[in-house]
Amino acid sequence: MIWWCLGILLAVLWVWRVADAAIGMRTISDIASPAWDRPAPANAPRVSIIVPARDEEAEIESALRSMVQLDYPNYEVITVNDRSTDRTPQIMEHVAHEHDSQHRLKIIKIDRLPDGWLGKPHAMWTAAKQASGEYFLFTDADIVFHPEVLRRAMAYAVQSDADHLVVFPTHVDWSVSKKVILAGFNMLFVFGHRPWKTADPKSRDHIGVGAFNLVRREAYEKVGTFEALKMEIIEDMRLGKLIKDNELKQRNVLGKDLLLLPWGSGAIHIINNLTKNFFALMHFKIRRTVGFCFLLLFFNITPFLGVWFAQGWAKLPFAVSLLSIFCLYLGMSWNTPIWPQYFFLHPISTGMLVYTMMVSMLTTLRHNGVIWRGTHYPLSELRKGLVKG
Repeated sequence: MIWWCLGILLAVLWVWRVADAAIGMRTISDIASPAWDRPAPANAPRVSIIVPARDEEAEIESALRSMVQLDYPNYEVITVNDRSTDRTPQIMEHVAHEHDSQHRLKIIKIDRLPDGWLGKPHAMWTAAKQASGEYFLFTDADIVFHPEVLRRAMAYAVQSDADHLVVFPTHVDWSVSKKVILAGFNMLFVFGHRPWKTADPKSRDHIGVGAFNLVRREAYEKVGTFEALKMEIIEDMRLGKLIKDNELKQRNVLGKDLLLLPWGSGAIHIINNLTKNFFALMHFKIRRTVGFCFLLLFFNITPFLGVWFAQGWAKLPFAVSLLSIFCLYLGMSWNTPIWPQYFFLHPISTGMLVYTMMVSMLTTLRHNGVIWRGTHYPLSELRKGLVKG
């Protein structure tokens, strides 16, 4: 009897979630489509692209070169050298002198981090104070822009009257281990923040992506600027939450190959990148983290166990759950190189996420805070600086 109860519960939840995603994702526009290949108007709004960078010598040249060569007519690029100890500042100067024919690139140097700030929010806040745009585009120093991405994104933002627009990036440098962990991460992200619901003012779903957070200046100021996010580790998502909480218009779009994101070539690199983020996602609460890991294992592993251990027709609802999960992998294969057969590695993908969450929690507790790019941020300060909710 217990197998029947578990199976029916899981089947109902998985079928509901998959149906919601299948219907919802169809409502998300794709600005890579021909419909959004529109010429920019003569009075195109000015955009300030803001790029914080600390020790980014491996990626920043290709990123900045792509940003100063966009086909949008009215924009500037402000890059912030945030206490770098490698060749990042020299590379910034090289791009400015050798590749910026329109003199769009402005370089800001930060020598000292004030108390009570994380480095990245402080760098973006500093740059925004010197920006001249009607819109601010916050991005990362490893993102390579397609020449058309800003023109297409602004066409959508203006037509939809968006206060905040997210464009989802395209991952590159795929490996088998990267596909396995990103399959789980993508499912977690989609179910946790349902991007098709962010435009609904009645929904609590919100979104923010560090690769492309386009924010109207008035909206940025209304939510309190990055001063309201001084100690937020996942400042991109929390910016999206503040915008949603303030009842501003939030939108997100697809854009295959318009933004290229390296983000590590394998699972180990990705796990290391997420170590600072995952415990913050749980608001640094131990019980919430342990409970989340239990639920993640229950919903994702139990269908595989049920098909194996349940008897007779009791296997059926577990099979329905597995079919639903397979449909999600099939959907992912349409936009990523995560092929449907990676479904059979789904338990491993789930295990990687749980491992990452536990490593993030234990590492943060051991260091009594987060160590990122050579700076230690105390746990007590991180907890005090959280956006509520």
